[in-house]
Amino acid sequence: MNPSSTNFISSDVEIIGTVTCSTRLVSDAKIQGDIVSSDVLVIGAQGTVQGNINASAVSIYGKVKGNVTVKERCELKANAELLGDLKAPRLHFEEGATLIGYSEVTPGKNFSETARPALGGAAPGVAPQTPQTPQGGGLVKPILPVR
Repeated sequence: MNPSSTNFISSDVEIIGTVTCSTRLVSDAKIQGDIVSSDVLVIGAQGTVQGNINASAVSIYGKVKGNVTVKERCELKANAELLGDLKAPRLHFEEGATLIGYSEVTPGKNFSETARPALGGAAPGVAPQTPQTPQGGGLVKPILPVR
């Protein structure tokens, strides 16, 4: 296997199920399921993911409805939409990107490959989690669109 190879999935492809990849993956496909990559993952402008993402690094140009956990860096590009929680040591957030969910960006932290169930539904056999009410009342649900 060539460590510098890149896999491409075009926009006319729909995948239902878990996608696992050990080399760079660029996807413009519609994916309903989790993505696990030990390398860089790019969700293209036409790409959509309904499921959790665990990757070494991720660049999102399209839409993701699920939680994202990365080991190195997450990039939310200008028209990206992330509806879910984010855990990353580093985050690059371009103007026009949208993040609706909770984020934990901690440089130097090694995030585990376990993520909470995606928004709008839970993984099979797992109850969905709801936001907690902090002391003093009020529901904390950050919405962070940059326009």
